[in-house]
Amino acid sequence: MPSAGGKRRGQNNGLRGLKGTAKGAAPIPLSSRPETSMPKRKSPSQPRGKGGGSKSRPAAMDGAVLSRIAGALERLAPPSAGSAALSSADAFIWQAEGTRLVPVTRVNRVDMALLKGIDRVRDTLMENTERFARGLPANNALLWGARGMGKSSLVKAAHAAVNAGLGKGKGTLKLIEIHREDIESLPVLMTQLREAPYRFIVFCDDLSFDGDDTSYKSLKAVLEGGIEGRPENVILYATSNRRHLMSRDMIENERSTAINPSEAVEEKVSLSDRFGLWLGFHRCSQDEYLGMVDGYAKHFKLHIDSETLHKQALEWATTRGARSGRVAWQYIQDAAGKAGIRLAPNKG
Repeated sequence: MPSAGGKRRGQNNGLRGLKGTAKGAAPIPLSSRPETSMPKRKSPSQPRGKGGGSKSRPAAMDGAVLSRIAGALERLAPPSAGSAALSSADAFIWQAEGTRLVPVTRVNRVDMALLKGIDRVRDTLMENTERFARGLPANNALLWGARGMGKSSLVKAAHAAVNAGLGKGKGTLKLIEIHREDIESLPVLMTQLREAPYRFIVFCDDLSFDGDDTSYKSLKAVLEGGIEGRPENVILYATSNRRHLMSRDMIENERSTAINPSEAVEEKVSLSDRFGLWLGFHRCSQDEYLGMVDGYAKHFKLHIDSETLHKQALEWATTRGARSGRVAWQYIQDAAGKAGIRLAPNKG
């Protein structure tokens, strides 16, 4: 019968046999009961092979996120005044809130031939606009005076007439309207237009300033006096009922309340001095008013005898309390409506 020491030596020899098993061979189980081995799950933090490992995934995800952010910012950014956008129309409206130009497909204008009683100022503005369109020196223009005498109509008609007469350069003269309340954003607009391959008339209708309004300083800097100054391809046309762009009461108040009255008034009045071209519009005579009515009636083919036409037009002017081009147009609209005649929309 084997001794206890022999049993222990046999067990030790068995363990040494297990240790001596060749590498890669499956270990011999100590018991006869079979064991089922479960496949080990890889940890998420465990690195994988090249190209699909977790180390490369964050970089790819970051690139996709950055691309989406960049695309969103591009969609939110306002469109620039590039040549492609500016070629879409001849006239635009400046929107200061979005710092963008909105194209106007059909401009509300009248034909130059229908503007009666303003021959001198018409010829002067046309000549100035033609010089500017051809790259020659020209002045900023202030059209001031009586209401309804065609100040803004003349600017729009001059733009259309000059643009049509440029031949191969047709369409290179653009009209941009900026609203009175957006004057402070004028330097931003100038920056967008400075490098554009077009020439621009920046037009502000009914421009005027009140007592506490300081936005006129932005306009002064653009017209003259700023470091950059007005771009060579931009000219400014403005209309106003006020000669110095402010009420007479405002000027008189400055004279009476300021410590140095002359300096206070000069600060306000100097804005209008920066327009090199002043064009005055005055109330028309009765003959000029009837000439406007006749011109509209002929243009729109209103078959009303001259005596009746003039009588009704004068009665209309009396009820309006004024004679002007605007009053003449309002009468023509009334007469055409009563006669059942449609007024053809202006092309352009």
